[in-house]
Amino acid sequence: MMQQLEPDPTQADDGGAASIEKDRLLPIANVSRLMKRALPENAKIAKDAKDCLQECVSEFISFVTSEASDRCTLEKRKTVSGDDIIFALQSLGFDNYSETLKIYLAKYKEVLPHLHSIFTGEGNARI
Repeated sequence: MMQQLEPDPTQADDGGAASIEKDRLLPIANVSRLMKRALPENAKIAKDAKDCLQECVSEFISFVTSEASDRCTLEKRKTVSGDDIIFALQSLGFDNYSETLKIYLAKYKEVLPHLHSIFTGEGNARI
């Protein structure tokens, strides 16, 4: 369930609550770009569709991250890792997503040392 932020009646109406609400949302341009990639080139997307999906994906990310964070807290760790996100997806019943993410994470971990050497100039890596 989506938690709505209510403005504090003791504070002046300076848009503070609205600003906090927008800060928790994925940028609409990113959502729109992802939506466009999934549709035919000539398709149009209504603003309310973008806004709705922006809320949904932001809530989904928050939901999964919260579950991963709970695991870290139980294990007395401060950093949420990719493995924690995979664990959270599985715990929440999103096994189909977790399998895809496992493959991506394995490839990322395989390439990470090469990326590090490229960006730091260490080693023999070439662009």
